[in-house]
Amino acid sequence: MKITRRGLTLGGAGFATASGLGLAAPALAQSEPIRIGWLAALTGPSSAPAIGFDRGVHHAVDALNAAGGVNGRRLELVVRDTQGDPTKAVNAAQEMISRARVHAIWGPTNSGESLAVTPIMARARMPNVHPCFVDTLIDPARYPNAFRMAPSNSQIDDAVSGYGVDIMKLKKFAVVGDTTGYGTTTVTSSSAAFRRRNVEVIYSGTIDATQPDLTPDMLRMRNAGAECITVWTVSPGLISRIMNVRANMGWDVPLIGHPAMGSGEVGQLIAKPQNWEKTYILGFRNCSYGSDGKLPDRVQAFVDSVKDKINFHDTTLWWVAAGVDAINVIADAVKAAGGTDPQKMIAHWNTVRNYPGLYANYTWSADNHNGLPESDLVMSEANSLRNGAYKLAPGYT
Repeated sequence: MKITRRGLTLGGAGFATASGLGLAAPALAQSEPIRIGWLAALTGPSSAPAIGFDRGVHHAVDALNAAGGVNGRRLELVVRDTQGDPTKAVNAAQEMISRARVHAIWGPTNSGESLAVTPIMARARMPNVHPCFVDTLIDPARYPNAFRMAPSNSQIDDAVSGYGVDIMKLKKFAVVGDTTGYGTTTVTSSSAAFRRRNVEVIYSGTIDATQPDLTPDMLRMRNAGAECITVWTVSPGLISRIMNVRANMGWDVPLIGHPAMGSGEVGQLIAKPQNWEKTYILGFRNCSYGSDGKLPDRVQAFVDSVKDKINFHDTTLWWVAAGVDAINVIADAVKAAGGTDPQKMIAHWNTVRNYPGLYANYTWSADNHNGLPESDLVMSEANSLRNGAYKLAPGYT
């Protein structure tokens, strides 16, 4: 079955399945579907990650249901498109909890939305896994229900600043992001990471993702003496305009930063293939080609198995793989808990050690809900995309 960009998304007040509404009778609790909330920005300027996650989510649900479900119970998705709007995310999360009675939530996919909904899910004791980077989103004391399936900003900032300073040997950096909660927060944390390495951040600021002409911003960076631009946004439109203006200015400055700069959608939006050169993104070992041109065995086996079923040409492998992992992590919690009791599911996640995911190997504990080990982070060539995966960046092993 061909996986589409939007999957089963419904807008407005709709849900993916009518059976998600209302409470099942206690006698049917062990046979009712396992309802998973999928809270994602599937449209709008910040939709690139969720489109990739969505393909993995639907693939994993279909695969588990084809194998008989979890403990004999089918999985059902309750899908809401937040459009990258924190207010819509809050409304969707509240409806998922109070009306659809979901058993766990995967998402949101953007930190700005997650900052708004994480306290709501914590108050409801809703089991939640998400791929958002902002450090404060994970706090086992305040949010004992929330578990991260991606690197934190601190991990990312260290990896990216380390590449720019220690490997590229540069001294003057511009740091820019979009105007979302994620972009503004990350510009601050990324700038601090560079300063800790005793180099100059000669320009920092945010840019609206819909701003059509970036020439004034790029000129300010060049005139300030930037030797490298660090970019923090998931918007393919904003990223491609940065690359196109850089080329039009004849400015041979490297770009480093967010994995979205390697998205296939960026490749479709740039004016010329050359505009994608000298761009290096945060990457992940499981989704990187080795010197033999192959991925790790289990990831290669997955990619081979979904050939002609999942399109990787306009997205990244790690987004798809993380979507698969999220559903499997929730399914495993249901198995371990013997049902969908939220406290038992959360207690299980607190015991996960070296979970062999496609995207990463996850480890959580009662004191640490950041699941991704730093050893899984690498840097990649943004324009080396092949089946959603990348080559390692120059100088990086």
